[in-house]
Amino acid sequence: MVTFEDSSPVRTRLWRDGKLAEENYPLATVSDYLQEPDALVWVDFCDPTHTQLLALAEELEFDPHAVEDALAHGERTKATRYATHTFLTVYATHLHPEPEPGAEAHESRLHTTRISAFIVPRGMVTVRRGSPFDIDEVVRRWDENADLLKHGPGALVHGLLDTVVDGQFDTIQELDDTAETLEDDLFEDNVPTRLIQRRVYRLRKELVQLRRVVLPMREVVNTVLRHRAEHGNSVELDSWYTDLYDHVIRATEWSDSLRDMVTTVFETNLSLQDAHLNTIMKKLTSWAAIIAVPTAVTGWYGMNVPYPGFGQWWGVLTSAGVVFGAAAMLYVTFKRRDWL
Repeated sequence: MVTFEDSSPVRTRLWRDGKLAEENYPLATVSDYLQEPDALVWVDFCDPTHTQLLALAEELEFDPHAVEDALAHGERTKATRYATHTFLTVYATHLHPEPEPGAEAHESRLHTTRISAFIVPRGMVTVRRGSPFDIDEVVRRWDENADLLKHGPGALVHGLLDTVVDGQFDTIQELDDTAETLEDDLFEDNVPTRLIQRRVYRLRKELVQLRRVVLPMREVVNTVLRHRAEHGNSVELDSWYTDLYDHVIRATEWSDSLRDMVTTVFETNLSLQDAHLNTIMKKLTSWAAIIAVPTAVTGWYGMNVPYPGFGQWWGVLTSAGVVFGAAAMLYVTFKRRDWL
């Protein structure tokens, strides 16, 4: 018998014939419960140590590569089938609130929790790493559909994946709301352009991070469906998995449309900046033309040669009249063309 170290939070549950029989039992009894034909076992680790997970892996004969993937950093979303179990890795997403004024507006608000699952014939072991994930929501869904648990670990996997996908949906919704707010801010004069630029950059960064974990979910669910079909699992769960797969497809399509929206916002922001720059250039050019008139006139009358009105009082009035008359004419002309 392997000795387990209680160095990180562990949660356990046991169902018999779909009914909760025991909770928070010792890890040493897991392998015994998995031998019972009517038992369904769930074990959950939160940030386990390498030694702790290896001990359970040795007890349940998990593949060493799957164990290393569960402990490694930056593992991609995937589902892999081994001789004794199926291993999958998914990411739950969470979007932090808008930062306080004065905080770095370009820092990503998206945080993820990596959830790895070892699926065996009569149970599932989950390993959570990263920012907090509400595992109680998964348990609540299992309890609400307790009649499904008699169909085996497929019900546990569905409850976990359904919670993760719904969380990804919520994150996409929040990013979509942020994109719509940015669209409105683009045409507000009281919103600083630099702030909009930072928010657009942050939104693009968050969306790229989100798509990295959302898009592979389609292949993960496909792998689970193929595994169920090959092993002739209970058809009662088929409609539930079909609905889950539909949600995954919708999340993928929504992320695609959101990417197009963010691209449009980014390009519109650049176009508005170009248009604003053109307006400024027109105004500067117009005022430069107006200022050039008195410069030219005073330069002409400032020459050290005789000219009409040289040394006469009416020469001063003539030069002043030319300056103000030409400047006024240019101002009216530029104003009509909306250059000023």
